[in-house]
Amino acid sequence: MSKQQETTLLVPGARGWETWKQSSAGGFVLQSADGPARASDLSGLPSGNLAMLFPVRGMHALPFKASSTDESLFEDLAAMHAERLGVRADPMAGQLSDTFLITKDEENATLLCVVLKSPGDGDLPPRSPKEFDISPRAFAPVGEAIATWVEFGRWVFAFYRNGKLLYSQATSSSGPAPDAGCLREIQLALGQLSIQGLQLKPEVVYVWSPEGDAGSAGSLERGLGLAARVMPRPEPQLPDPRSKLLPADVRAARRAQVARQQKIAAIAAVVVAYLGVAGYFGYGVWRDKQSIKQAKATAAEILSDADNAQMEQHKLEWEELQPVVNNNRAPVEIMSRVAKAIPPNSGLRLKTAEINIGEIKLVGEAPQAAPVQTFSRNLEKSAGLAEYKWDAPPPQNDAKGWNFVFTGSLPK
Repeated sequence: MSKQQETTLLVPGARGWETWKQSSAGGFVLQSADGPARASDLSGLPSGNLAMLFPVRGMHALPFKASSTDESLFEDLAAMHAERLGVRADPMAGQLSDTFLITKDEENATLLCVVLKSPGDGDLPPRSPKEFDISPRAFAPVGEAIATWVEFGRWVFAFYRNGKLLYSQATSSSGPAPDAGCLREIQLALGQLSIQGLQLKPEVVYVWSPEGDAGSAGSLERGLGLAARVMPRPEPQLPDPRSKLLPADVRAARRAQVARQQKIAAIAAVVVAYLGVAGYFGYGVWRDKQSIKQAKATAAEILSDADNAQMEQHKLEWEELQPVVNNNRAPVEIMSRVAKAIPPNSGLRLKTAEINIGEIKLVGEAPQAAPVQTFSRNLEKSAGLAEYKWDAPPPQNDAKGWNFVFTGSLPK
């Protein structure tokens, strides 16, 4: 960007796209807010350089600790890490991945691998941006912090270490303030990072509320045990270092392809008319076009089979990751729901609980048979466990009380 004062930045807003214009002083000034939710519906974009920040929902943030400090290996290590998690960038949709260095010591480095989801129809503006980045990198709090704000009606959050983005995720919360669901997803993300050896010790949680309401931080302040600061979202800044993200404009490519095909068809029509008197050559052209058509049809069939096989493999690998990426499959969440199903003050207790992919086995005991039956009914009625098919035989009596073994499995 040689002329910073001519740069226009497209930023995901609370309800729609925002347009920010860079001033001669280097900062950005809001030009328009509450634009359309589809980037393709943006109109009246200023002339000059255009940069776009992808929303949190349009990306995968995959932080990890690399056992090497050789920066020439970072891209390959990030690609292998994403591959293990079942996240693959579409090679036909441009440069959809990038790797950012968070911290580095003598032997290890903490990296963030970012993979964009393939842009669909309506995800790119009518004029192709010169460069792209992700919205959490445009807002960088100092030190170790958590920040949460609203993008397109949904709360999102990000973790920062030394002012650099470590992780970001969109939540399912859409209320006027972060609710218990938002808090739970933040706590689960912190736990998952800790398991990977990426412990975060935030000093503050920022709530960038669209309305700036001080009451917006109550649940997060209590749940995280951190001081909360409620304020409007800060002005965006161009991230440093710049990203290498460069998604291809599929719509523009299709329009160019149609134009090329029309041009080729027009030239072919002229040639056929000019050589119409030479039937042999005309037949040769027709035969070649038929061969090309048949070759394209054969190639399309081969590509379709490969795509289907790749999709099935992706589904299998994604299913293996359900205990990590799906809150309803997380062992900690499942145990919480099982605990809530235990009748209070009944003396019923669990001796062992085995949670595997698609199966739960509960072994416990109670002083009376009635609490065991109540526990069985609660499991079948629980909003988070009702999808399991429960095998709950009658409890067995011995000298110590009533023993039971319940097994729940997900339908195949």
